[in-house]
Order: sequence, then C-alpha cells, then structure tokens
Amino acid sequence: MKRIITILFTLFLFSNVFSTEIYFPPLTGDNWEAISPVDLGWNTSKIDDLYNFLSKKNTKSFILLKDGKIVLEKYFDNFTKDSVWYWASAGKTLTATLVGIAQFEKLLNINDKTSKYLGEGWTSCPIEKENLITIRHQLTMTTGLDYQVEDLDCTEPKCLKYKSDAGSQWYYHNAAYTLLEKVVTNASQQNYNTFFYNKITQYTGISGLWVKNGYNNVFYSKPRSMARFGLLLLNNGKWNKTEIIKDMAYFNDMINTSQDLNKSYGYLFWLNGKQSFMIPGSNLVFPGNLTPDAPDDMFSALGKNGQILNVVPSKGLVVLRMGERPDDQYFISNIFNNDIWKYLNEIMQGGAMISENKEKFNISPNPAYDFIELKINDENAGYDLGSTIQIYNYLGDFIDFHTINSTNVNCRINISHLPVGLYFLRIGDDLQKFVVYR
Repeated sequence: MKRIITILFTLFLFSNVFSTEIYFPPLTGDNWEAISPVDLGWNTSKIDDLYNFLSKKNTKSFILLKDGKIVLEKYFDNFTKDSVWYWASAGKTLTATLVGIAQFEKLLNINDKTSKYLGEGWTSCPIEKENLITIRHQLTMTTGLDYQVEDLDCTEPKCLKYKSDAGSQWYYHNAAYTLLEKVVTNASQQNYNTFFYNKITQYTGISGLWVKNGYNNVFYSKPRSMARFGLLLLNNGKWNKTEIIKDMAYFNDMINTSQDLNKSYGYLFWLNGKQSFMIPGSNLVFPGNLTPDAPDDMFSALGKNGQILNVVPSKGLVVLRMGERPDDQYFISNIFNNDIWKYLNEIMQGGAMISENKEKFNISPNPAYDFIELKINDENAGYDLGSTIQIYNYLGDFIDFHTINSTNVNCRINISHLPVGLYFLRIGDDLQKFVVYR
C-alpha cells in the first residue's frame, strides 16, 4: 500500500511540474524575472498594509515568488538584497535535505542507529535505550531524550538523558537535531560546508555558510538564497531539470506527517492542513491547523525570531520573511506566520486563498490587558451548561478554569493575575490563542 501511495504521489508531482512552467533564475548574478501583482489580478492597494505591518514587526526582508518569479520583494531599514542574515531553526530543513541526499548516495540510512555514526556513549542513556535512537528519530524530534534539562542546545552526553523510549514522545529537542550535522559529516567524510556546496550550492546558487554558535550550527545567507531553496522545494527537489533530491519517496516523507504524535511535523518541516499540532517548548497537542489562514498544502521552515520560509505547491508560491524578533506578542513563529497570511489573503483577493473562519467562539480584546470576553458564535457549538473553559500557557501547562453557566455563555474572565505571555483557551476540543500584553 505504501508503495502505491508513493507512486501516486510521484505521478501527482510530475503532473504538477508540467501543468505550470516554473521559472528559475541564473545560478549567478542578480537577474531574476519578476511579475507584477497587477498582472495577477491582486489587490495592490493592500500591499502597503502588509509592508507597514512587517516594518513594525522588525522585518529585514520579505520576498514572495509566484511560479519562481518575484512578485513582492521588500527590504527594511538598511538591509538590502546583498545583506546576510541567519536562518535559525529554519535551517533545519536544509539539514533534512542533506540527510536525504546522503541516504540516496548510500552514505547512511535513516533507519540506522545514530550510534553507528556518533559512536556508543553519545548520550548518557543506558546503552540499550541509546541503541533505540535512529537518524529518523532525530529528523522527527522523537528521540525520547529528556527535555527537562538545563540546556536543550547542549550536545554533550551529560546533557542527553533518557526520558522515554525513542518514538514514544514528540518534543522539539534542539541538541538531538544539531547532532545530525556530525552524522552527515562522519558518514560523508566531508566538512559540512563542503558537503553542502558539493550537493546543493553549485547546482542551485543557494549560497551561504554554516557557522558555529555555541553548540548550534547556524546557516547564514542572503534572502534570495532562501528564496532559491523555496523554489527548489516547490519544484519537488529539482533545480530546473537537475535533480538535487533524487529520492522522491524521501522527499514525500520529508514534507508529510512523519509520526502519529505531532501530525504537523515532517522531517524537520512544519506542515499545515493537519487536524492537530504541537509547538516548540510544549508537550501539549492543539487541535486544528498550524497556520489556519494559509493554504492547507503549505509546508514551512520556521526559525527563532520569525525566520519563515513557506512553500505552497497548489498556488505556486514561495513566501519568506527574515528579521529580528517581531515583538513580545509573538512567542512562536507560526503565530506570526499566520498574521502575515491574513495580509496576504487581502492582497490575493478572491483567489481561493482566503480561509473561512469557522471558529465557534471569539476572544476579545486580543491582545488583552486585565480581562477577556468570551462570545459563543455558534448556537450549535455543543457547549453544555457546566462545560469547562480551560486556560493553558504556551508550554501547555494548565493555568486556570471557568465554567459555562446560564449567565456567562458570553462571559468576562479576569486575567489580571496572568503574566505577560501567550495563552490558549479551550472549550472541549475547540481552542484559540490570546495574548496578555502590557
């Protein structure tokens, strides 16, 4: 059955490639064809609203491609197309790509034990538990390593402790990911930057550099290199006619749900359109789409301080944002990403891009100061008298509860005791976010 699904997916990918011609810029130089939003029938009067929002949120660069051509490109402050910026955790998707290339070349197998490439004792787990951890678990954030440690970036064995068997928990454990670099380096017997250049840069023009920052290895590039990577993904791992990701089964797995714990996570990629999601720093499962105002087939690279790369195959879109932390309202990049899509939907008016708001209740004001008001929108929401209103922080810790009764179906809830931060309000299976912002 899996083979049949893979074949059907591959046929879909090829049909998608040939149905719309995708433009690829030259490997070198600044020439990059553009297409006007006017020619696309977009609402150009709304573009400045997007740019003003991005400017207020400490953005350095924003690029939108349609079928490979530049539609929107904006730089802020003194940042230019030749400026260099970090990808943060958005660079994890580059590593996922490199692992897939290494597997195709039979340098490794993602079902191999990680200790085959890092040696026994790379963790402080009992050896029988360490041997359960594979490269696949590193790609899917399911290593089972303890996340209640002092430093989640620390890659030393003393920091990598056993919590549960590999594959039984999902948690955004950065150190386990970081060690994939050493796995690829040892498997290929090449410096990581050299391997990246040999397998990706020279064929795509995606230039940049991996730089050590403490325990982390962070990718830095110009904005258009991030756009090039999005274009490579949009074309299913091919740069024009050159295959970069040759294993289509791996590519399929990389941008689809990789395990049952977090439906919205592939191989280091974030996925939209799933029935539930988890977020970094939390072990709570939230119902609904990761980015509800974006197209369901979107997959993303997301990084600290709002580093964002979105790919939307059904619309031929690549969207990226680089910059500093937007502000205290945005604790995780998917929330900021969703707000960007609200502006994009207004620009791409009427193009089957706008999401229907089917929320059963509203929270206002949001952000809030000392209270929120809950309004039930749907008479058939199924909320019974006595239903519990639960409040969680962004880590998934339970904070407070209230009860729906005949006098507070549309109720006011005191939040003056809550610290500044991101919170989630749940009634049954329905959940919405709100921000305490003073």
